[in-house]
Amino acid sequence: MKGKILILSCNTGEGHNSAAKALKREAEKEGLQCDIYDALGLAGNWLSRRVSRIYLKSVQVSLFSTGYAIGEWYSSLASKSKSPIYRFNKIYAKNLYKLICDNGYNAVVCTHPFPTEALTYLKENYSLTVPTFFVSTDYTCYPFLNETDIDGYMIAHPDLVDEFVSKGIPAERIHPTGIPCSVNACRTPKDEARKELDEAYGWNIGHNKGRWFLMMGGSMGFGDIEEMVRCLWRRCRQYDRIICVCGNNKKQKRKLDKIYSGSSTVLTIGYSDRIPLLMDACDVLFTKPGGLTSTEALNQGIPIIHTAPIKGIEDKNAIFFNERGMSFTSPYSEDMAEYAFRLCEEENCRNEMLESQKHNRLGNAALNILTIIKTQTK
Repeated sequence: MKGKILILSCNTGEGHNSAAKALKREAEKEGLQCDIYDALGLAGNWLSRRVSRIYLKSVQVSLFSTGYAIGEWYSSLASKSKSPIYRFNKIYAKNLYKLICDNGYNAVVCTHPFPTEALTYLKENYSLTVPTFFVSTDYTCYPFLNETDIDGYMIAHPDLVDEFVSKGIPAERIHPTGIPCSVNACRTPKDEARKELDEAYGWNIGHNKGRWFLMMGGSMGFGDIEEMVRCLWRRCRQYDRIICVCGNNKKQKRKLDKIYSGSSTVLTIGYSDRIPLLMDACDVLFTKPGGLTSTEALNQGIPIIHTAPIKGIEDKNAIFFNERGMSFTSPYSEDMAEYAFRLCEEENCRNEMLESQKHNRLGNAALNILTIIKTQTK
């Protein structure tokens, strides 16, 4: 395959963008030119910013789960009419068509469901012939995906094929490739990772003793990190460390810094581009069950405690991981803290989870996806 690939994402959570970037890096290794666009930005940056704010607010006030449930209900109806989501994404479809034609793209890949709707509209109304693909970034099938018409659907795991087929996706177009991410089982030894982080953040720990617990709330810093930290802190010994990645949630970081100002146990950082290194340094990862972060931890082979999910998608991610023994979760912070220490102290408990992760790991998802794209693109 020669030419250019267009990747379309959306600014509703960083996971979709992270998957797009991971795919672009792999494509460029293969000698392919690759561009990433915010799909909604094609209608104007104002729309992208507005949708991003609405998404953020809906999650904060727990409206996202209601909207997701409505979407699932609508998708289950035997209706021949297109959904409001499809009509919404027609707004920028003409600009997208011009972008594809003017730049001579040989393939278009979506890491968010929205642009798949726009591409479906273009295939139906503009006779778009460029091969099109969708990359799922979660461990479930999204609402409204059944009304899209894309050449290939790349999904997170083989066990999800039946779910996608049951939602109306043609089996011959489904490819269990895994989710592309920046981590592909290439680890830095724990002692080296801790030393590098110590120097980078100026923690002045000066040793590699103790258990390290990594606490992540996603790029926007969601979740009741404060309660979880409190439960862990009560059980920690002298050299144990709780590292909290607060993302862009500056208020959360300031609050934790104030509460634990006299303690060397709790260390906070904001947005970080060293997530793989932080995972290498820790003994247990606490994270909300976002598809990307969970996949990164899966590829690294890190014991996972899944904290409070965003209802609708992330709770399904947590269920998928829990049912296969790849993570642990509980509605109670005390239970999660207790299990985290079990993972540190009981070798059998830890090894069982790591073996389950190894069994379900799919390898370099980005390369898997590109291989399929090459076979279907001239």
